[in-house]
Amino acid sequence: MEYVTLSNGVKMPILGYGVYQVTKDECEQCVLDALEVGYRSIDTAQSYFNEEEVGNAIRKSGVPREEIFLTTKVWVEHYGYEACRKSVEDSLRKLRTDYIDLMLLHQPFSDYYGAYRALEDMYDEGKCKAIGISNFYPDRMVDIASFSRIRPMVNQVETHVLNQQTESKEWMDKYGVQIEAWAPFGEGRGGLFENEVLKAIGEQYGKTTAQVMLRWNIQRGVVVLPKSTHKERMIQNLDVFDFALTDEDMAKIAALDTKTSSFFSHYDPNMVEWFVKMVEERKKQHDSSKETKNW
Repeated sequence: MEYVTLSNGVKMPILGYGVYQVTKDECEQCVLDALEVGYRSIDTAQSYFNEEEVGNAIRKSGVPREEIFLTTKVWVEHYGYEACRKSVEDSLRKLRTDYIDLMLLHQPFSDYYGAYRALEDMYDEGKCKAIGISNFYPDRMVDIASFSRIRPMVNQVETHVLNQQTESKEWMDKYGVQIEAWAPFGEGRGGLFENEVLKAIGEQYGKTTAQVMLRWNIQRGVVVLPKSTHKERMIQNLDVFDFALTDEDMAKIAALDTKTSSFFSHYDPNMVEWFVKMVEERKKQHDSSKETKNW
């Protein structure tokens, strides 16, 4: 495994296992499988609704907690200082741990400044070993990096062959913020797994298009979080440290950049309204669940 060193000196595996869209029913076994085959970085979030399963798997795995780099994220409905602190405590309980290696703010909406101040304080208290942000575009990233007491150490953003985030990475590098890729395969959109350029490069090394995509990001210094529920693919995704792409390979892949999200734009007001609606619906579900329990 290769590592990156965050601005505060914390070492973070450059390749981890993400559990986005892994259901509660399958999550525990998937994380157990990932840890068994060699992953030591696990990425979850409050909004994935599987923190408890991740915590159970880590406890059952037998892997010492200090060998695992554990990331989770605060969801928008828990923004604001007090709500964020409480949600982090809830995450610690669900994950069955005394500390979180990396705590991120999941989206750049609502009172993210109040939430970030809570993360700063919990970082000082040792409950978070590193703190950062997710889905913050360069303008919002520069804003929070400039006006916070502790600069974010990581920004997790959509980063893949069709949306390479070249300019965003330049800004993150300038402010000492580590770029981390969610959806490093772009979920296969745009025919990425069948892309002829990637296939041709992979054939030179006896590697799959997925392995080429991971290696390409790793050589750019981008932390990657591939997700698979299949053990054999987990193993494949780890098998990317025994070859290196040439400058020519890297240039061919760079030429595939569309500079466009394969999913959504936070600059689109319609998308912001969609997030607002989702937060409101989840809050209603949460309140309804509490009323049922009280009844």
